[in-house]
Amino acid sequence: MRNGRRKDIERHLSEAELDARLRVADDPEMVRRLGFVKNLYQGDTLGEAAGREGKSQPTGARWAERWNDGGVSGLAPDHGGGRPSKLTDGERQQLRDLLEADQPWTIQEVLHLIEEEFDVTYHPNYIYELLRSLDIHYIKPRIPNQRADLPRDRAHTRQ
Repeated sequence: MRNGRRKDIERHLSEAELDARLRVADDPEMVRRLGFVKNLYQGDTLGEAAGREGKSQPTGARWAERWNDGGVSGLAPDHGGGRPSKLTDGERQQLRDLLEADQPWTIQEVLHLIEEEFDVTYHPNYIYELLRSLDIHYIKPRIPNQRADLPRDRAHTRQ
């Protein structure tokens, strides 16, 4: 039994042209979207086509609408916008250099460093993502009475 609903899909490209676009696409999201359209060309329902690309039927419906309205250019991901980073690219590099020069760091130490050096406050939950984006590793906090075994005095290194 088929799962999902049918959607009339505009044939902006032939299947051969669609295959050629898939071969040269370098954005993984665009590859998924073009693959979705190819699945529709081959008779899949919206749910089936979206599911083959790891997406939901409502996402497939949005993609099909965008394809019908604008073809390949309408299907292109729109990554624009979003909230600007609190740290500039230069500050992110400076933070990375500071963290690399004086490891290991706990999350609380990183939060304190960012606030002291850049006058920026981050939520503790975001620090994990920030450190991953900088390819920096962190350590779990030690039990307070074991802090004396740190190899250097953090307060001294920030002067």
